[in-house]
Amino acid sequence: MNSPKAIICLASSSRISFLLYSLTIICLTSATVFASSGGNETDYQALLSFKSKITEDPYQILTSWNHSFHFCEWSGISCGKRHKRVTAIELSSKSLRGSLSPHVGNLSFLHYLSLWNNSFQGTIPHELGRLSRLRRLGLHENKFSGVIPQNLSGCSNLEKLWLNKNWLIGSIPKEMSLLSKLTGLVMNDNKLTGGIPPFLGNITSMEMFTATGNPLGGRIPDTLGHWKSLTLFYSGECNLNGSIPPSIFNLSLLVTFSLSANHLTGSLPSDIGNQLPNLEGLQLWGNELTGVLPPSISNCSKLVILEMSENNFSGKLTIDFSKLRDINLIEMSNNNLHGRGEADDLWFIESLKNCTKLVKLEFVNCNLIGVLPVSIGNLSHQLNSLYLRDNQLSGSLPSSIGSLVGLTTLGLGRNRFKGKIPTTIGNLQKLQRLSLTNNKFSGPIPDAIGNLSLLIELYLYSNKLEGHIPSSLGKCKKLDLLNLADNTLSGKLPWQLPKLPSLTVLLNLSQNSLSGSIPTQIKDLKMLCELDLSYNNLTGTITSSLGECISLTKLYLSGNIFQGIIPSSLSSLRGLEVLDISHNNLSGKIPQFLDKWNSLEFLNLSFNDFEGQVPIIGVFANSSLFSVLGNDRLCGGLVTLKLPKCKEKGGKKKRFPFFILVIVIAPTLLIVLCCVYLLCKKKRNSQPSQSSGNERFLKVSYNELLKATDRFSTANLIGEGGISSVYKGIFDSDDDKFVAVKVLHLQNRGAHRSFLAECEAWRNIRHRNLLKIITSCSSVDFQGNDFKALVYEFMSNGSVHDSLHSSANTSKLNLLQRINILKDVATALDYLHNHCQKTIVHGDLKPSNILLDADLVAHVGDFGLARLLGTDLNQNSSTGVKGTIGYAPPEYGIGSEMTSSLSSCMYGKAESNCKKERCMS
Repeated sequence: MNSPKAIICLASSSRISFLLYSLTIICLTSATVFASSGGNETDYQALLSFKSKITEDPYQILTSWNHSFHFCEWSGISCGKRHKRVTAIELSSKSLRGSLSPHVGNLSFLHYLSLWNNSFQGTIPHELGRLSRLRRLGLHENKFSGVIPQNLSGCSNLEKLWLNKNWLIGSIPKEMSLLSKLTGLVMNDNKLTGGIPPFLGNITSMEMFTATGNPLGGRIPDTLGHWKSLTLFYSGECNLNGSIPPSIFNLSLLVTFSLSANHLTGSLPSDIGNQLPNLEGLQLWGNELTGVLPPSISNCSKLVILEMSENNFSGKLTIDFSKLRDINLIEMSNNNLHGRGEADDLWFIESLKNCTKLVKLEFVNCNLIGVLPVSIGNLSHQLNSLYLRDNQLSGSLPSSIGSLVGLTTLGLGRNRFKGKIPTTIGNLQKLQRLSLTNNKFSGPIPDAIGNLSLLIELYLYSNKLEGHIPSSLGKCKKLDLLNLADNTLSGKLPWQLPKLPSLTVLLNLSQNSLSGSIPTQIKDLKMLCELDLSYNNLTGTITSSLGECISLTKLYLSGNIFQGIIPSSLSSLRGLEVLDISHNNLSGKIPQFLDKWNSLEFLNLSFNDFEGQVPIIGVFANSSLFSVLGNDRLCGGLVTLKLPKCKEKGGKKKRFPFFILVIVIAPTLLIVLCCVYLLCKKKRNSQPSQSSGNERFLKVSYNELLKATDRFSTANLIGEGGISSVYKGIFDSDDDKFVAVKVLHLQNRGAHRSFLAECEAWRNIRHRNLLKIITSCSSVDFQGNDFKALVYEFMSNGSVHDSLHSSANTSKLNLLQRINILKDVATALDYLHNHCQKTIVHGDLKPSNILLDADLVAHVGDFGLARLLGTDLNQNSSTGVKGTIGYAPPEYGIGSEMTSSLSSCMYGKAESNCKKERCMS
């Protein structure tokens, strides 16, 4: 029997055992609970908070984030093996949308956070600054906004920070200089301002810095020269200015140096190639750098990309590319790299033969001068893009060009090449785009061009090519754009071209000498957007097959010899924006479907033989959107057209009694003679009209006149003479008032003298019956040629000649109108001869120089042969009589000096003994 003490000990032992058991149970239970929450409640709750802020998860990435799995097994989560704490979150490119929970800052063991290429928005939580163990933070390619949090400096172990391609604003916070371990800072394509701060130079561990595409502004700080380990530097399109600090060129480990599209000035150090021997990419295009391109670049033997376009570099290019065996891309466009016209100015092309990896070579608008060397054919077979356009390359195009079998793009336009296009061009089997425009190539288009089966775009316009369009072009089954305009091509339009269904962008054969009719196969171009056959010698009717080209938006058929009516099939072209069929022999009425096209932006029916009523709806409701000039049998339409009213249908036409005509005309003529006699008497007592010497004329440039006349379009041509052409135009500043622009053909003899004479005359005269001059322009065109023009008020009713010799059955001018015109002209002559400060002799008075305004008031114009009596301009020229046969008095032709009496007789065919008193007979 146990003693009481033993019983007490047993009881105590049992109690202790029970306590131990209970503690064990509690611990096991707690462990189970703890395990269910993932080993760390803080991490668990932080991840759940992260999930709660996600509004879209199209790939169901976060469905595994639930109680059924330990959070270390959740998708995108990594944990430490020892403590089971979250060390990495990798959720890049998952199409997640939402905001970033600030509770992520509680993941105190986090080393790596990557959320790039999602749609996170809102601000970057400043709580991220608590992640002291964080080494890599990738928030790029999202929609984060706001500023960069200052307390990211708390991430003291941060090595890589990607913030690029967001919507961040503000400046780079100064606290970032505390990130002493940072090796990579990438923040391109945001909206950051405030410049590149100098304090960033304190982060001496920096190896990669990218700020491209931010409007930072300011200068590049010299302190960046402290980044001795820097290999990549990208700060293009940052609105930077000033020069590149010399300290930057001491960063000898630089592999890529990109400062493109800024406003940097100054020149490059001559020994840049020795200072940066490891360079693989040098991108300085789009700045304002000057000086020569340093020859030492030849020493950058590892160079792969060299982009120096769009600067102000000048002088002969002396880089020896033969040392750059790894070079892949060379872009030097828009610099002034011409030499002195020496034989070796294009030597650099010879040095490129060792660059076997060269893929792209671009020297556009570099003012290169000389003959393209035969060695051009020695360039790399890997070369796929060769651009040498807009230079002064001359001579023949070497046949060796056919050796560049890797070419997909060849651009040689706007040079001075001449001779034939080499047939070896057909060897370039991979060619997709070929441009030889604006040269002086002659001879036929080689048939071998049909061998370019991959050709997509072909530009041969503005040359001197002749002969037929080769039918072999029909083999170019991928051709979607063909422009052969402005040559002297002849023959018929080959039917093989319309059989190319790939032609969808443009077919331009304008300004050639093509003949025949439009082939019916044109209907196969169902996807073509623009067709231009204008200014050829095409005949016949406008084929109804064009109505099947249902994708056409622009159709130009002007300047041909088409006849007949506008085919009704064109009503199918409901997407047409521009239709120009002017300057043909078309007739009939204006089709009703034209006024129903809502897409039509401009319609030109001028200078044909259309008849009947002009509609007033659709495109015809706005006079600036259409033209019907030169169709004398049209009527009605908008009031601004000044066309006669259409006659009402039905009823017999009453004959005008002849005897009434005689009764009216006889006394009227007598009155006219009396009026003329009185107007031609000696000077009246009234004060002479004075020109305003202080009048301020509108200043216009060549470019403004170019725009006003739609590039001196033939559609706006309203008159043409031996030394000038007159265009209808309208200035942007005055969108409802037309002007007439007289452009002098300065290459023709006498044009310059005519311009001076006309300016001198207009400087001294102003009268209601003289054509009103608005301004003059003496400048140069875009090719550097002298340009002179006069701008007049536009006369909507044309000239008296047009009205007198109208092709309509009856003249537009009735008797009373003719009498008023005679009075207006006589009044103008009386003013010129008797009331000017200096007597002015017109010298070429004829019906075509008498212009009529909207009210049929006559205005005398064209003072190109005018003389101011008593001035140096009155000296007779020894080159012969100036004037127009039939309108110059015989006295002038046999040697008499020009007088006001003779000038007055120049209206109408003058008699040999014409006297001032009967000058208007």
